[in-house]
Amino acid sequence: MELYDKKQIDWKNILFNNKALFGLILPIIVEQFFNSFIGMVDIMMVSTVGSYAISAVSLVDSINNLVIQIFAAMAAGAVIICSQYIGSGDREECNRIAKQVVLTVLMVSLSITIFCTLGGERLLRLIFGTVEQAVMEHAFVYFIITAISYPFLALFSAGAAFYRASGNSRFPMKISVLSNIINVIGNVCFIYGLKWGVAGAAFATLFARVFGTVVLYIYLRKPKQMIVVKDYLKVRPDMALILKIMTIGIPAGIENGMFQFGKIAIASTISTMGTIAMSAQAMTDIFENINGIFSNGVGVGLMTVVGQSIGAHRKEEAKYYIVKLMGIAWIGVLVSCLLVLAITKPVIWLSKMEPEAAKICFQLVIAMTIVKPLLWVGAFGLPYGLRAAGDVRFSMLVSVSSMWCFRVVWSTFLVRTYGLGLKAVWIGIFTDWIVRAGVFSARFISGKWLCKKLL
Repeated sequence: MELYDKKQIDWKNILFNNKALFGLILPIIVEQFFNSFIGMVDIMMVSTVGSYAISAVSLVDSINNLVIQIFAAMAAGAVIICSQYIGSGDREECNRIAKQVVLTVLMVSLSITIFCTLGGERLLRLIFGTVEQAVMEHAFVYFIITAISYPFLALFSAGAAFYRASGNSRFPMKISVLSNIINVIGNVCFIYGLKWGVAGAAFATLFARVFGTVVLYIYLRKPKQMIVVKDYLKVRPDMALILKIMTIGIPAGIENGMFQFGKIAIASTISTMGTIAMSAQAMTDIFENINGIFSNGVGVGLMTVVGQSIGAHRKEEAKYYIVKLMGIAWIGVLVSCLLVLAITKPVIWLSKMEPEAAKICFQLVIAMTIVKPLLWVGAFGLPYGLRAAGDVRFSMLVSVSSMWCFRVVWSTFLVRTYGLGLKAVWIGIFTDWIVRAGVFSARFISGKWLCKKLL
């Protein structure tokens, strides 16, 4: 069975040839790899402060990841809508949308920052329950400082999305790399030099995000590019455009938000298992993020490619790009999993994890190496293409239902009934992957994802 009609594609004038395709995707992969690498370095640096510190950072990062995913969903909405307008040739409307995206993400991120800083320790207690006092004290400090950085994180995500929508992923990658280098330097100065512990790690993150955002928006003012955002003080809310953005952003935000809420629920369950389990899961999460970088990078690039194809009314070309890039993503995931398995023990040794936590972590990485290449691309890579065509509600319903049924309810049942510990959590995760991969593959083959309309 053919997944796309080759005869309907103008092969001489396709929107993205191989060179343009890899020029878009490779910088995204490099950027995501660098972000995950720095995340691993952060964990290793914080782990030298003590087990209470790494446990605290792990707990707060489950909240931070929720916020990051909400902003990423809004940025995804920006990529999809802007790329479709670029594909249709309507640059003026694209720039109007971009300004409203900036206004929207700024207001949303400021609201989240205010809510988190006012909630403080009460919010952490509500989410994580009776965590040890030493862990909670470290978590509170780290939480408040990183919450202040949320608006900068949101604005950077939106600004980077504008460049990617126009096919330029190299520039935001360069800024992201520089920001991460600043983060590492800050960690060295604040954690080791000034002995600020988790506060030092949080301040390093804050300064890095401020730097990246300021530089990005200085360059967005330059006129010789596809999307230009300037005259910020003159921007006024346009509810019609904001609602158009929200038709993509809200379902994607709910999907990403509920996914992270589910992770928080799982983190809350893991927190009852003690610091050994929490440390093992924290490091395993880092490895899991690394071996998913290639697929995620391809998926982010796929939104631009499919979005422009749909905007230009080239549906068969959109199918072609999805099939081609998912094949590339599968190879990348397989290689990534094997490489991560090879470096797991050296990284664990360098991070000076406790022997029991290190043993559990290594066992989980072996399980991931077996299962992830089989399921990950269908479960998480393919939906990027479906969303880019506007099929966001279906993706949201499937992802949220599968997440809560299998990752949360099923794994919690196994933990409490059979006492399987972290193994139960990962059984739930693997079951979630199986369901997603099957449902999204069926959706793609059916062609129903092409029936949605944004413009």
